[in-house]
Amino acid sequence: MMLIEQTTVPANALPVAQLRDHLRLGTGFADDGAENALLEALLRAAMAAVEGRTGKVLLSRSFTWQLMAWRDGERQPLPVAPVNALNALRVVDRHGIVAVVDAGAYRLERDTHRPRLAADGLTLPTIPYGGQAEVDFDAGFGTQWDAVPEDLAQAVMLLAAHYYEHRSEAAFAEGGMPFGVLALLERWRTVRMLGGGAI
Repeated sequence: MMLIEQTTVPANALPVAQLRDHLRLGTGFADDGAENALLEALLRAAMAAVEGRTGKVLLSRSFTWQLMAWRDGERQPLPVAPVNALNALRVVDRHGIVAVVDAGAYRLERDTHRPRLAADGLTLPTIPYGGQAEVDFDAGFGTQWDAVPEDLAQAVMLLAAHYYEHRSEAAFAEGGMPFGVLALLERWRTVRMLGGGAI
């Protein structure tokens, strides 16, 4: 399986000014914006870490998910949440021939933690031997930072500040996220059991 991010978060959607205030960086100097590129990079790194740990997409983007087989013939959990729209489903055979699946043959089952691609009939389309399915979808809480749930937004801010404070270190002694960040993320983590299934 492979998840490909087709679009990126625009710089103007990132809370650079809020992070600057959070860090209490000085203002009124000629180079006020000199650190903006660093703050943006730290926010992107913190977002990636939070998204990776929770499986939640904070700001809206488009993705393509490639997989070789369905877990279940009737429905397939999607790799991230929240998913807002299924844009296309294609089946590609081992020779690279693409068949676009009619949009009436599948639907989105919305869920906070495990949204699913579901058959609108008996089963999802068959993936041929050596081939793959490609699912195009949009995911994220919204296009602007104020759409992100407050605890996840705070976790990003704390983690970006942690990265800023330790930016000159080659490696962190703790080897992980600060406890406060982990506590904020806990309720958003997907519970996995039985070889990758979810409850």
